[in-house]
Order: sequence, then C-alpha cells, then structure tokens
Amino acid sequence: MGRGEAGVPRGVLVTFEGGDGAGKSTHIRFLARALADAGREVVCLREPGGTAVGEALRAIVLDPANEGLADEAELLIYEAARAQLSAKVIRPALERGAVVLCDRFSDSTLAYQVAGRGLPADFVEAANAFATGGVAPDRTLVLTAGDARASLGRATRGTAGDRLERAGAAFHARVNDAFLDLARRDPARVRVVDSSGARSATAAQVFGELADLFPWMADAATCDEAYFSVLDDKRALQAWLDRPAGSGACAEGSARA
Repeated sequence: MGRGEAGVPRGVLVTFEGGDGAGKSTHIRFLARALADAGREVVCLREPGGTAVGEALRAIVLDPANEGLADEAELLIYEAARAQLSAKVIRPALERGAVVLCDRFSDSTLAYQVAGRGLPADFVEAANAFATGGVAPDRTLVLTAGDARASLGRATRGTAGDRLERAGAAFHARVNDAFLDLARRDPARVRVVDSSGARSATAAQVFGELADLFPWMADAATCDEAYFSVLDDKRALQAWLDRPAGSGACAEGSARA
C-alpha cells in the first residue's frame, strides 16, 4: 500500500454497486471489520446519506409518498447529497489516510438515472463530476445476485418497498444491465462479483478483487476458507463483528456534517 506525506497510508475509496438485495451491506460490514483488524481507519457510508443533509434528502427521495417526483428533481437531490458527502466526509477521510467503503456512489446515478430513467448521459456525467469535486473510487465492486427480479424480491421481502424498489422489474433490469456495462467499459476499476451463492464465497471474491490495493488480502482470499466461513452463520457473523474493536474500528459517516 502506498504512503502519502509523513508516512500516512494513502486513502482508498472502495464503492459497492448493484441491485437492492445483492448483499452489499453485509459485505461492507465484513470488509470494514477485516480492514480495522489490519490496523486501518475505516469509514462506512451509504448514498444517499452519510451526513445529516444527506439523510434528510434520502428520506425525501425514497418516500413512496413522493411518487410524483420529477426525474430531473430526483437527480438533483442525489447530487446534492453526494456533494455534501464528498466535501464533508469522503475527501477529509481520504486525506488522513482512511479507507472509505461506500454503499453506492456516482455509478449508481449513471445506472438509475441514465439507464433507468432515460436522462441524458452527458448531463448526468457532468452533474456527477460537479458533485464529487474530483473524488473518484479506486475500486468499484458490482455485486450481482441473479436476475433483477430475484434480487429485488430479497430486498423487499415482507415489506411494500421504498419508492425506487416499486419502480418495476423492467426498470431494475435496465439498471442491472447498466452496472454490467460499466464493468465491461472500465474493467480496471469496476469488477463484477457473483453474490448469488454462499456469502463466504462472495467474500473471497471481494478480497480477491481488492488484493492489489491491500496485498494481505490475497492470502486470505486463496488460503484461508475458514476465515470467510463465519459469513454463512448469521449468529457467528454477528459475534465476529461485535468483538471489541481496536483503534481501527469502522466509523460511520458523521451525522453532523
């Protein structure tokens, strides 16, 4: 891992993309704890959200009561939340050498607003660039858990679903295809991870796709199946995550930002 000024580890931004129900949050939590155990400061975020402003905007954009929200307004809400998160949380964290794990980032806007809603790609790309202020992921992992309908079913099981989850199967199929297209167009940054099988197998893939950024992960991904097996038992996983944290514990994004 490279080091910046005064020997501080270089900050790393890893984003997780994919349809709802693909397992992003579980694998972010597992990865965060593994990185913390390795001595890194870890900041876990979600989009939209991660700041007080972002969480307020998230409530607006996902509320089923706002079904009539214009596609253009939806885009600008996402970008406003992203601008706040990038300026107040992500950039400072990267500058101090933290690893930032973000559940969705600018690629989601390309998938949902361009492929899903049909907004102009050039305008959305410009809006993304303005909102992020140059902050870009070092690696993006697209988790896929079968077809869009099955993945969405896992996400909404037992609930009516939020505004986006109610958008319909055709919408989510377009979004899923867009994520896969991003990986084809930018394979150096965007990697596809099959999350349709056991969680342990998915985690091993995640570590393998990050091994160039964190070399110690290469050994874990190829040599230690027991390391990942805890993911296949919910109680064991929770106990593993709840162990007393050291100085590198995963820190959530500041709700005051």
